[in-house]
Amino acid sequence: MIREENLTNKPTVEILNKIKQNSKSNNEEIFTRLYRYMLRADVYYLAYQNLYANKGASTEGVDSDTADSFGEEKIQKIINALSNESYAPKPVRRTYIDKANGKKRPLGIPTFTDKLVQEALRMILEAVYEPIFLECSHGFRPKRSCHTTLTFIKYNFSGSRWFIEGDIKGCFDNIDHHTLVTLINSKIKDMRLMKLLWKFLKAGYIENWKYYATYSGTPQGGIISPILSNIYLHELDKFALKLSEDFSKPPSRNHTKEYTNIQNKVKSLRKKTGKSTNPKEKELLLKELKEARALQLKTPCKVQDDKKLKYIRYADDFIIAVNGSKEDCINIKNKLSKFIATTLKMELSEEKTLITHSNGYARFLGYDIRVRRNNNHVKPVNGYTRRTFNNKVEFAVPLNEKIMKFLFTKNIIAQKEDGTIEPIRRTRLSHCTPLEIVNTYNAELRGIANYYSLASNFHKLHYFAYLMEYSCLKTLAGKHKSKIGKTKDKYKDGKGNWGIPYETKTGKKRRYFAKYSDSKNCKAAIDTIQSIEAMNRLSTTTWESRLKAKECELCGNAEAKQYEIHHVNKVKNLKGKILWEQMMISKRRKTLVVCTPCHDEIHRNNKQKRSIK
Repeated sequence: MIREENLTNKPTVEILNKIKQNSKSNNEEIFTRLYRYMLRADVYYLAYQNLYANKGASTEGVDSDTADSFGEEKIQKIINALSNESYAPKPVRRTYIDKANGKKRPLGIPTFTDKLVQEALRMILEAVYEPIFLECSHGFRPKRSCHTTLTFIKYNFSGSRWFIEGDIKGCFDNIDHHTLVTLINSKIKDMRLMKLLWKFLKAGYIENWKYYATYSGTPQGGIISPILSNIYLHELDKFALKLSEDFSKPPSRNHTKEYTNIQNKVKSLRKKTGKSTNPKEKELLLKELKEARALQLKTPCKVQDDKKLKYIRYADDFIIAVNGSKEDCINIKNKLSKFIATTLKMELSEEKTLITHSNGYARFLGYDIRVRRNNNHVKPVNGYTRRTFNNKVEFAVPLNEKIMKFLFTKNIIAQKEDGTIEPIRRTRLSHCTPLEIVNTYNAELRGIANYYSLASNFHKLHYFAYLMEYSCLKTLAGKHKSKIGKTKDKYKDGKGNWGIPYETKTGKKRRYFAKYSDSKNCKAAIDTIQSIEAMNRLSTTTWESRLKAKECELCGNAEAKQYEIHHVNKVKNLKGKILWEQMMISKRRKTLVVCTPCHDEIHRNNKQKRSIK
């Protein structure tokens, strides 16, 4: 168990770092008395810092509680409720968002107070579990992303003969609460923490003003949902690793007999050629060597009697590469299905869990993945000819299913009666400024191009970039009630390119339309989750220091009983007609520390504006 230390005066973030180090040095360590760290004020300043900038910080749950009105009194209420164990999470407000397949995905919106408590709990769980998660787990983890998952596949799936594409039916909605709590309780022996976790799991949700209880699944839209799902699916990772160890078998020999024979012949001919002093004899030997080398490059090298299994998971999606027969794949799939049903109490989707030969494409994380069988050879600098691409993993952009679907969904293109495609004007952007229109297209273009930068057919995004650019030009032309040619001439820079001019403090600049090719050599994207060591650099947060200064940033009052944070969703939405709006615009901040009277006055003015409208 974790050793007791005098940690009273240390910041919580430093304590969490110590917990993380203990967990890393001893994966079997049991942790106790973690609930006490939920009763420290500094953890909520840090939680607020992690949450306030999110788009959902101003979105209301079942009540009007948002990131606004955060202050010392709010923190103390949370700590008091947690201390006497009277804290009760409110049900989440359920809404629905569109899925790629046209269906709806349920999304829960907790109250902001519940988000703060969940974020504090998430940080504690992450400190305990992040060091023990396996390398094959990549979803919702610090410094891991879709690109790190794909990079693992690129270097570890080479030579694979079969793919098993795994899909668990409604994974996050079907996580068994009793199994999850039992798993966490085997690592964390803290009854109060378990009670709090159980409250979140059973909080329920509100839909159409009606309450529904939750019997399974992680908290809908909850801050702790990703790490809870990773804790749950960590058992699947361990099972797959054990499956790999039991299944793997080395090849009977390094090369096939045919390849070894011809390889020996090539070596012998090279020696004879080097020793030969007769020009005619040497010419014949070189000719024979060339023929033998050409035959060697066509002859299969690898013995196909080895067995190997590689597994990688991103969130609830996983893919397995198998060296073996199709019967082996069916057997592996059945073992996985049985484990998921009995241990995890979930169901492996028979329709979506596909067994695909690596000659064909398997779909994973939006990419088409296969293993090349290519006898084309290249001659590197060292002079040795090699089949460089043979048995290597290839990524491809699924153009029709992903790119064209994106263009149609965003109303960037339309299909004519004759079946041809043409870029069209996006009327929904007509109210935007020319700079905002180009920025929107650039963000979408770069987002797609950056994500698919690993694809071997990346050059085919040239057509995508063309459609995006001319849709942008048509949108600009429609805004100015002009034509594409005149619009392009209007924004030309005199060097053959076009872009939107705009003013900055350092002078006039120009926003050019993005080039998709610039994304080809971009660095792989990573998750933006900060590590515990980097969280505020082990110092007090700006929120804590600003609130503890006890001075209203609006009126200057330093004698008020209470100070709170006024929070807005976006600074650019402020009109700048009122003093507090002018201050937030000038500081470029979404937050303002104000006294209670000033905060009440701000909200009173906002209510009056809404009633006038």
